[in-house]
Amino acid sequence: MSASVLVCLAPGSEETEAVTTIDLLIRAGIRVITASVASDGHLEIICSRGVRLMADAPLVAVVDQEFDAIVLPGGMQGAECFRDNPLLIERIRQTHQEGKIIAAICASPAVVLEYHQIFPMGNMTGYPTLKAQIGIDKWVDKRVVFDPRVNLLTSQGPGTSMDFALKLIDLLLGKKKAAEVAAQLILPSGIYNYQD
Repeated sequence: MSASVLVCLAPGSEETEAVTTIDLLIRAGIRVITASVASDGHLEIICSRGVRLMADAPLVAVVDQEFDAIVLPGGMQGAECFRDNPLLIERIRQTHQEGKIIAAICASPAVVLEYHQIFPMGNMTGYPTLKAQIGIDKWVDKRVVFDPRVNLLTSQGPGTSMDFALKLIDLLLGKKKAAEVAAQLILPSGIYNYQD
């Protein structure tokens, strides 16, 4: 049985983080549903650099489905949209309480998760210029941070998107699957490739 992941999209979401994560998860055979968190529910999302993405459904149509993880790409405007959506925040809280994975990158750890204090305890990282918005006792200056105590996966930005997606694959399907996907990518040095 494969895993399923909800990837949230909003106007201003960072496209590299969104598309890289979606692509790698699909390569791993993970079922990915993209949800528009736009206030009007519009499925076409104009991302932070003007790239247009088409979400599968508005959030309200998929919010009650079961997912093994929720992914929040960054991009300041997109993260603010996530932060201001009560339905999404409630779904994140429920998913966290169920012991499932919350995965956030770039602006989203600070702007969404810390703003709402969803993880009172939990090591995390995020976009370095937002470090001051994350509790000093929580901040870890690494490309990717997974805190197994609370099933929280965070990462720093567009350049860490592959690290982020591969770690999520590892968490959902295991190291062997992450290694299989990594082998297809011709990764630059510095990105862990899950090979022994």
